[in-house]
Amino acid sequence: MHSPERRGAHHRAHPSGRITNWDSVRIFLEVARIGSFRAAADELNTSANFLRNRILALESAYNTTLMTRHVDGVRLTLEGTKVLEAAQRMEEASFDLDRALSRTTPALSGEVRFAITEGLGTFWVAPRLIEFQRVYPGLLVDLKCEMRSADVLRLEADVAVQLEEPDKPDLKRVKIGRLHIMPFVSPCYVEIYGMPKDADDIRQNHRIVIHDADQTRAQQLYDQYAGREQLGFVAMRNNVSSANVWAISKGAGIGWLPTYIPAVAGPLIPLDIDIRFQLDIWLTYHPDAKRIPRVRQLIEWTIQAFDGRKFPWFRDEFVHPDDLQKTYKGEPLVNLFAGFIKESRSKIG
Repeated sequence: MHSPERRGAHHRAHPSGRITNWDSVRIFLEVARIGSFRAAADELNTSANFLRNRILALESAYNTTLMTRHVDGVRLTLEGTKVLEAAQRMEEASFDLDRALSRTTPALSGEVRFAITEGLGTFWVAPRLIEFQRVYPGLLVDLKCEMRSADVLRLEADVAVQLEEPDKPDLKRVKIGRLHIMPFVSPCYVEIYGMPKDADDIRQNHRIVIHDADQTRAQQLYDQYAGREQLGFVAMRNNVSSANVWAISKGAGIGWLPTYIPAVAGPLIPLDIDIRFQLDIWLTYHPDAKRIPRVRQLIEWTIQAFDGRKFPWFRDEFVHPDDLQKTYKGEPLVNLFAGFIKESRSKIG
C-alpha cells in the first residue's frame, strides 16, 4: 500500500489550531480597512466583541499580533500590514471565483445586482425596469438606490450607475448621459412668496430647499451662490432625492432638480436664472461581468435607458424643460410616467 505522496497525492497538513476559513480573514480585512471594531461591527451587522474574538483567534493561531488597540481605533503592526496585503489578494481571488461560478449559471436566470443613485433609481429606472423584467422573467433584479457609490470591485453590485467618474483603473466605465440641474419652484410657493426674479431676488427674499448628499454638489452650489446664512434662508435640508422632490413640489422652497423631473412630479416651474449645472452619468462594471449573460443584458438595457438620442434630457447639450416635449421623438411620455402633466409650467398671474 503506497503512501499518499507515493500515489501522487499532494499531502498538506494544517498545523494544529490554525484558522483556515475565509470568514476570519474577511473580518480582519473589514476591521483593518475601517480602522475600528465598533464601526466594522456596524458594517457587518454583528457585535464588536465577536469581531475582537475572531481577530484574537486568528492572532493566536499564528502566534502573531496583527493589530494593536488604541483609543482612536486600531493600528496594524508590520506583520499585520503584510497579512493585509496577502488578504486583499485572497479577496480579489475570491471575487474572481465568484464571477467564474456566476458564468456557469444558466443564461438569463438568477440574480443581478444593480446599484444606482437614489433619484435616478426612484424616478427613472425603477418604473422602467418592469419592461426589462417582462422580457427576462427568470431574472431577479436587486435594485439598490442610494447616494453612496457601490464598490463594484468588491461585488457590492454587478452594475452601478453613479454621478462621479469611477477612479479605479480595473473597472470598465462608460459615460451614458448627463443630468442638467436647474432651479424649480411650485405654483403653490409662487402664490405665497411670489415669482423669483433673479439670483439676487432669491438671495434676498426667498427660501430654498437643499438636497445635501453624496454626488449632488449641494454644498458647493450653496457656497458659490448663496451669500446668506442658512438659518431662515434654507427652508429644508434633506438627504434623499424623493424627499427633495416632494418638498419642492409642495412649496417648501426653491430647489434644484434634473430637467426631466416635471414629467414625473407634476407641475413645476423652471426658473431661468443663471444658476445651472451638469452632472455626468457613469455606468461602471467589472470587465469580467459582461461575460455573464444576465449582467450583459442589464448593461445593454441601462445604456439604452439613458440614450440621449431618445431621451433628450440626458443629452450633453442643455434642452429647456419647456422644449422637451417638442424634442422628444419617442412614444408618448404618458406611457412612460404615471400622472404625467403635459404643461410643466403653470401660468401665474
